[in-house]
Amino acid sequence: MKKRFLPFIAMMASFAVFGCSDTKTSATGKTAEPAKTAAEKSAAPAENAAPAEAANVVQVAKTITLANGAKVTWIQDNQGEKLNPRSLFSDASDSLYASLNLPEGIPASVSTFLLQIDGKNILFDAGLGAFGGQTLDRLSALDVTPDKIDLIYLTHFHMDHIAGLVVKDSAGKDVKAFNNAAVYAGKVEYDAWMNDLPKNDLQKVVMGIYKDSLHLFAFGDSLPHGVLALDAVGHTPGHTAFQVSNLLVIGDLMHGYALQKDHPEINSNYDMDKEKSVESRKRLMQYARDNKLTMAGMHLPPPGFAE
Repeated sequence: MKKRFLPFIAMMASFAVFGCSDTKTSATGKTAEPAKTAAEKSAAPAENAAPAEAANVVQVAKTITLANGAKVTWIQDNQGEKLNPRSLFSDASDSLYASLNLPEGIPASVSTFLLQIDGKNILFDAGLGAFGGQTLDRLSALDVTPDKIDLIYLTHFHMDHIAGLVVKDSAGKDVKAFNNAAVYAGKVEYDAWMNDLPKNDLQKVVMGIYKDSLHLFAFGDSLPHGVLALDAVGHTPGHTAFQVSNLLVIGDLMHGYALQKDHPEINSNYDMDKEKSVESRKRLMQYARDNKLTMAGMHLPPPGFAE
């Protein structure tokens, strides 16, 4: 298994190491109003407001209402525009890529999602953190401070999904960013990273900090607040999708939506097990279609949702 981790270890070397259930639903998510300018926000209801980038009116958050009445907000964790390059998709032929007419790259994002349900604030993944992540600031703009996060579900353990779990305290020590949050992670994913990577790696640092609030689950488990854990293995050994009501959080199932929505057989170079990645992508995309689910993806282009 170690060989499958080497591409990601190489990618992380560019950073400082730290410094299935078939229950059908019929309703479709209802889209809230788009982000407003700073002037408009002061007069808008808080639940419809979204933070803007300076004077550029860049949408960095969007809220939809699920069939069960819960609200889900997409939060753009990266700064500015993100385009994934053609080189990330080695499986794609030159002619197929050219047909997209996206010479500068495929629109994407680094995203997290806030689920507000049963009076709780639940975060799906934590973003880039010290490596340029904006989730904490954008949560605060939504009047959700870190201490108000009750629970965090992790799709997998890549840096851009877990680094945001940790911040530096005044003494420069790595500490919890979310002091009151229980963290839920797949046991398969946890075991793979804890057993196959060096002891000083980011994943072990973060999981060690949260050891007193970490809960491990298996695929198919029904989790708190109506969340179901689904097998999405391939991108990583324990990559997990989550269903809640008519929402399917797909994690890193797709890095290039414009390409992969019609060609799920195309992997990104980050996918550790390509055969399993293709199988998971095809299966979960079909599952979403069959059950009329809205997909929420950590690398889907803004605003992070796809039907």
